[in-house]
Parts: sequence; structure tokens; C-alpha cells
Amino acid sequence: MREGQPFFRVDWLVDNADQLARRVGEQLYITLIAIAVGFVISFGLALLVRRYPRLAGPFLGIAGILYAIPSIAAFVLLIPITHLSLLTAEIVLVSYTLVMLVRNMIAGFRAVPADVLEAADGMGYTNAQRLWRVELPIALPIIVAGVRIATVTTMGLVTIAALIGSGGLGYLIVNLGILRQFPTATISGVVLVVGLSALIDWGLVIVQRRLTPWSRAQVA
Repeated sequence: MREGQPFFRVDWLVDNADQLARRVGEQLYITLIAIAVGFVISFGLALLVRRYPRLAGPFLGIAGILYAIPSIAAFVLLIPITHLSLLTAEIVLVSYTLVMLVRNMIAGFRAVPADVLEAADGMGYTNAQRLWRVELPIALPIIVAGVRIATVTTMGLVTIAALIGSGGLGYLIVNLGILRQFPTATISGVVLVVGLSALIDWGLVIVQRRLTPWSRAQVA
């Protein structure tokens, strides 16, 4: 921060409202791609574990190893292959979502009571019918919980991806705030990230309640 410069400048926020809106859009866009791709991959892996339970250990182990790799190190390893691109950021972000999504999806399917599965089989349900009509609705609260955790975590990690030029609110925090010693940008970026994370998490809770009204009835 330059000498004599105010710690927080409201006028900068007003003058750069269009940039703030653009960075918010980039943040949401990058996060949405990572969660969507991670969800599809995780759901496929969970279905394999549903059919072949012994695969749970290897899948969770690999997901845990990917999550343990520091994000900066992962970027450095990928840059020679995918360069400074959105693809590089998404590969790292998607790999981080797997440990949360795969674990919760497997836990959700395992939480379905055995007598419920036997009843579905007794009613003549096919494997696909049992999955979509019985198992998935019961597992949904646990799955959504995993999506909530993965989304909030990814929202924070997207800011680090600004180091490779992916944009988002990390540009405000890192490029403008830290590197140029402009605290207004840093504070604005952090507040927006936290606010967006809380808003999305609240939205997912509402979606979960709408999709599983019977869970509220059980609690009541």
C-alpha cells in the first residue's frame, strides 16, 4: 500500500463495478465446470463401486492422493503439458473434488438399508429402476452434502488458479491486492469469495430440501 493511500477505497469499488461483476462471473464459471465434471466422474466411479464393492478402497486411495498434491505443485507439473490455460486449472480443481464427491456418493449408496433393497427386488425392480427410484433418493442427502463441501472448497481453490492466469476473484486478491499492494482489491475479493460460497451453500441446502421432502418429515 502506498504511503498516504486509504486502506479501503469505496470509490475504487464504484469505478470498477464492471470488473468486479466480470470476475464474479469468471469465478462461478470456473467453479461450475469443475463441480460438474467432478460430479460426472465421481458418479461413474460410485456406480462401479456399487457393482464391485472391492473397488472402493483403490478409488478412494487414488482420490486421496490427488487431493494431497499441493495445488501449486500440480500446476507446475501440468503447465509443460497443458500450458497456462483454463484446462490446467480445471484438471487440478476436478481432481480435488473427487475425494469429497466419491466418498459421499459411496457412503450414500451404502446407507441404503438392506431390507429396502430386498423389498425393491421383491417388487420386480430392475437394477436401473432400483438405482433411480430407491437407492438414489435415499442417498441424495449425503450426495448433496458432498457437493456442498466440494463446491465451497473449489470456490476457494479457484482463487489460487489466478496464479496461472485463469481469472476469477483470485485476480483481485493476488494480482491487484498482494502483488500491487492494494488492500482494497484483496478485501473485496475475499469478501466476494466468502459471500458467494455462503450463498451457493445456502442454495444447495434449499435444493436438497426440495428434492427430499421426506427427510424433513422424518426429522419433524
